[in-house]
Amino acid sequence: MKWTDSREIAIALADRHPDVDPLTISFPDLMAWVAALEGFDDDPEHCGEKILEAIQMTWIEEAG
Repeated sequence: MKWTDSREIAIALADRHPDVDPLTISFPDLMAWVAALEGFDDDPEHCGEKILEAIQMTWIEEAG
């Protein structure tokens, strides 16, 4: 997975953290959680606020 795989990342986060409200996660924590996902392999330097927002919004959709 890469930072731009927001749907795949969101699904993995929803599966791994089913009781977490995505709106309560800070971006630094979200970045760390994504980096810790199995199969994730991308450079932290390629991540920014817009990417984290896209992941968060997709996670909200998946959780809903």
